[in-house]
This record gives sequence, C-alpha cells and structure tokens, in this order.
Amino acid sequence: MALDPRVRFGLRLIAIRKTKGWSQERLALESGLARSYLGGVERGQRNIALLNIFKLAEALEVEPAALFVDM
Repeated sequence: MALDPRVRFGLRLIAIRKTKGWSQERLALESGLARSYLGGVERGQRNIALLNIFKLAEALEVEPAALFVDM
C-alpha cells in the first residue's frame, strides 16, 4: 500500500532539511513559517499550500520540484 502523499512529502522535506544540517527551527526561521506548522507538514498531518512549498524550496535553495522527487 502506498504512503499518503502528505507523508511522502514530509519525508522528502525531512531528508532535504537534514542534508543541509538544519533543525526545524532553522528552516522555520529561513522560510518564515511556524516551526509547529513545519512539524505537522513533516509528519504528514498538514496539507501544505503551494505558496508554502515555494517558500520552503527558496529557503532550502532547491527547485520546488526537488520536494517531490522520490515520492
């Protein structure tokens, strides 16, 4: 059975964030999003908005599509 796309997105976000050596707090500061919101996204509990995907990609210095690779 395939994982929920929100869970898969969250796992990819975690992987990219950890590759940079960043905490959730650091990503929150860099992206302008709340740390609690990011935690929910990473756990697959939130349906992230398109604008927030772009904010995360910009903060992480990746293309937005990179957040969907290996999903």
